[in-house]
Amino acid sequence: MSLSLALAAGILVAAGVYLVLQRTLTRVVLGFALLSHGANLVLLASGGRAGAPPLLDGRTGIADPLVQAMILTAIVITFGITAFLLALAYRSWILTRDDQVEDDREDRRIARLAARRHRRDGR
Repeated sequence: MSLSLALAAGILVAAGVYLVLQRTLTRVVLGFALLSHGANLVLLASGGRAGAPPLLDGRTGIADPLVQAMILTAIVITFGITAFLLALAYRSWILTRDDQVEDDREDRRIARLAARRHRRDGR
């Protein structure tokens, strides 16, 4: 694996994780896309150096077609999940006219209980 390929995959994964942890649905979709591109780069790098076509007999250094098949499968799965996430974001926009994910009632209740315990214990 070359250093530039590893660095590019690391940057894509880091940016993807940062965006997935945001509260707006558009950033979550973009973060998921960046994560999948980073994963595809890691799969590509795991294939090693380019070699001869696997159908030729008697040659050494044959390329591994499994890596290409895995990347193609990952691209198809990513496309399906991205389409689903975009549909969810569109539905949320139609219903609430907002792109931000709101807290759940239970999350707010737990946060209030934690704040009360924090004040009571004096920590």
